[in-house]
Amino acid sequence: MGQRKAPKDGDRKVGRRALLIGGTVAAAGSAVLARDELARLWWRVPGVEKPRKEGEVDYAGARWVAASDANWRRADRPDDYGVDMVIIHVTQGSFASAVKVFQDPEHGAAAHYIVRKDGHVTQMIRELDVAYHAGNRDYNERSIGIEHEGFVDRPQDLTDEMYEASARLTARICARYDIPVDREHIIGHVEVPGTDHTDPGKHWDWDRYMKLVRAERTAPA
Repeated sequence: MGQRKAPKDGDRKVGRRALLIGGTVAAAGSAVLARDELARLWWRVPGVEKPRKEGEVDYAGARWVAASDANWRRADRPDDYGVDMVIIHVTQGSFASAVKVFQDPEHGAAAHYIVRKDGHVTQMIRELDVAYHAGNRDYNERSIGIEHEGFVDRPQDLTDEMYEASARLTARICARYDIPVDREHIIGHVEVPGTDHTDPGKHWDWDRYMKLVRAERTAPA
């Protein structure tokens, strides 16, 4: 999660997509760009956007706690942006502190999910929407971000319950969006281009985690 600062990608709720709605498209200066943006904006037409219910979660085992809407951007994924990646984070703090900063509009970042040490899963942003978690606009738009309670230099924070709960969550996300279960599509925050973060850190057991995700992915529903 790192220090409190605005995301490097400059991603904001009101961005260039919103500015292109209506007559502004004609002034964009690029027919290719306009077509691309309009293709992604079709869902803004009244009656087209997917229905939403307040407090609804995408993962059945999660509890909903809303992040500040300053820390994510409304979208309609995967129809406007394809989802092909899960990004693993470590909070560098307690579960409570992570929830607090994700609810802070000045923080500038939040992830879709937080997994607690005891395996409890909280969802703070719908998977439909773009969370500001990766520090890279392209990676934000194409990924689901999962935070894990703890510190990168404390291997004892990475509990069995956390690994197992997170693996179940990631497996369901991969199934939902047909994401390959491999290290090209399930990555750490440290692997995002341009990041200055080191999480999930050297103590995160990738071999163990990927084995758990694969087992959950192939298990009967």
